[in-house]
Amino acid sequence: MIFFYSFLIFTLGACLGSFANVCIYRLPKNKQIISGRSFCPKCKKKIIWHDNLPLISFLFLSGKCRKCNKAISPRYFIVELIMGFIFLLIYLTSDSLSSIIFLSILSLIFVVIFFIDLENFIIPDVLNFSVMALGLLKNFIPNFNTSLIHEINQSIIGGIVGYVSIWLIIFLYKTFKKIDGMGLGDAKLMAGIGLLFGWQSIPFVLFVSSILGLIFVVPSLIKKQKTMRTEIPFGPFIIVACLIYFTYGEFLYSLILV
Repeated sequence: MIFFYSFLIFTLGACLGSFANVCIYRLPKNKQIISGRSFCPKCKKKIIWHDNLPLISFLFLSGKCRKCNKAISPRYFIVELIMGFIFLLIYLTSDSLSSIIFLSILSLIFVVIFFIDLENFIIPDVLNFSVMALGLLKNFIPNFNTSLIHEINQSIIGGIVGYVSIWLIIFLYKTFKKIDGMGLGDAKLMAGIGLLFGWQSIPFVLFVSSILGLIFVVPSLIKKQKTMRTEIPFGPFIIVACLIYFTYGEFLYSLILV
């Protein structure tokens, strides 16, 4: 029976991964995400229902549009696969329905932010504000057992510290370098993370995300494919660092504080 339920949860995750792909494509273009049929990004022709099945259709069509025969970005398949596994992992490791629903919604938003910022170098406010809203909401959910902060005062302080930490970096960088180093979208995302995990998470997430960003950009700097002025998306590194903190934060802090 557990296999059957696991299959259903994975399928649900893949289906919501398909919705995530709609958000990733449409939100940066200010298009409606609820109404309107799915269409090929290349030829703009509407996609018939059996060509829009999560994971299956991409494989069956060999990653190409049936109408124009042009390649479909593998990102569509990757996002659906990731969401399927995330939903399955949440289902297998969470001990209450409220935590399963909450973490599933949060993971969906994080995946959309990750790929929008990766492709467009922006984080839409609607996504950041959704993370903030969840960060506040979780303080009022009964029997909600996760490693998130569960005290409203700590949560609010975390939101303020998260936002100010990035704002300060932006301010100082612009003051001394006369250019924008980061965007306020990153500051709002850090505010959401502070609301979720409390101020204690901010130093860890900032440090790890900076290291990840450095690892990502250094090879390109060495090869002179990028310069110090080249724009890079910082949101994906923040989200990966947040995931590491969620999974191992308490353990890592216990090592530091011993």
